Amino acid sequence: MRAVKSALLASTFLFTSTAVATADVKVVASIKPVHSLVASVMQGVSEPSLLVKGAGSPHTYSLKPSQAKELQAADIVFWMSHDLEAFLENSIESIAKNAKAVSLMDSHGLMKLNFREGGAFDAHDHGHDDHGDDKHDDHGDDRHDDHGHDKHDDHGDDKHDDHGHDKHDDHGDDKHDDHGHDKHDDHGDDKHDDHGHDKHDETRTMTRVDPHVWLDPQNAKSLVHEIEEHLAEIDPSNAAKYEANAKAVMKKLDALTKEIEADLKPIRERGYVVFHDAYQYFEKRFGVSAVGSITVSPEVLPGAERVSELRDKVKSLNASCVFSEPQFEPKLVKTITENTDAGTGVLDPLGANIKDGPELYFTLIRNMAKSLKDCLMN
Repeated sequence: MRAVKSALLASTFLFTSTAVATADVKVVASIKPVHSLVASVMQGVSEPSLLVKGAGSPHTYSLKPSQAKELQAADIVFWMSHDLEAFLENSIESIAKNAKAVSLMDSHGLMKLNFREGGAFDAHDHGHDDHGDDKHDDHGDDRHDDHGHDKHDDHGDDKHDDHGHDKHDDHGDDKHDDHGHDKHDDHGDDKHDDHGHDKHDETRTMTRVDPHVWLDPQNAKSLVHEIEEHLAEIDPSNAAKYEANAKAVMKKLDALTKEIEADLKPIRERGYVVFHDAYQYFEKRFGVSAVGSITVSPEVLPGAERVSELRDKVKSLNASCVFSEPQFEPKLVKTITENTDAGTGVLDPLGANIKDGPELYFTLIRNMAKSLKDCLMN
């Protein structure tokens, strides 16, 4: 009897310890879209902390003391890469020493694109072949040269099967084999060393991989899978919940892709200018046509000559709209559109004014589509 009581006490202790350990898992996410995807996978378990809140920009952000404490206590930190959250790289190394840092740019199965050449790119004629891993060939260089409107019209389930929708639903290891780990190794350490740590030097930016991968919902599926795997590893007692949540989110992302494809079909031929070159993943997925950006990087603001060049470009290309962002001063957009027929709008790649949480990502993508359609249709 005493042995039975001892066994019961031991099992109770283990159960309690496991519950406490699970409750103590502290998850931190860098930016709002990442936080939203992490929160989606963690629904019913816990909530992650968010670093860059509101209209803060990861390009220029500084940690608050309270956030440094959150990092210090974190068990796992999800972020994109040093090319986006430059402020966070040193903090992870010096403050979040005990945390597992997950750079989501290393997620398996991501479609990655290099930054386009310069701020004013002419209908993408600067050589998308340069993006060129074998994986990118699957997305079709010919499609990108003519901006893929015919192909996007098809854009059906067969195409998405190449992205492994069924495989994502199966959520298995076979999916990752299809995405090609060997291929993913090409994106690995050697490549990142080439990217360099000279933060946002304009010339170097043109040769680096664009980190705004989340703006393609199919890339978001790869991020969700990566998030789920790391959460399950650090918190195995909730692995089944994370997996179920991830599968549900992936199905929602597939539905979102089809919804936005149909919604944006009427405006695919209409050109526009964006504040900075952050949207090519969205453009490539949905076939819309940015003809230029005000700046290649938010830290590198254009001079008078560049502003004049852009105003001329808006006129010569008959750009319908010029878009600002809530994270940055909109005066430049007003200056560029003076004496032109272009309208103005706002595109927000981070969800500055959207409530944080699992639904933020879906609202963000829908809001971007609505902003484009509202301005370009008028």
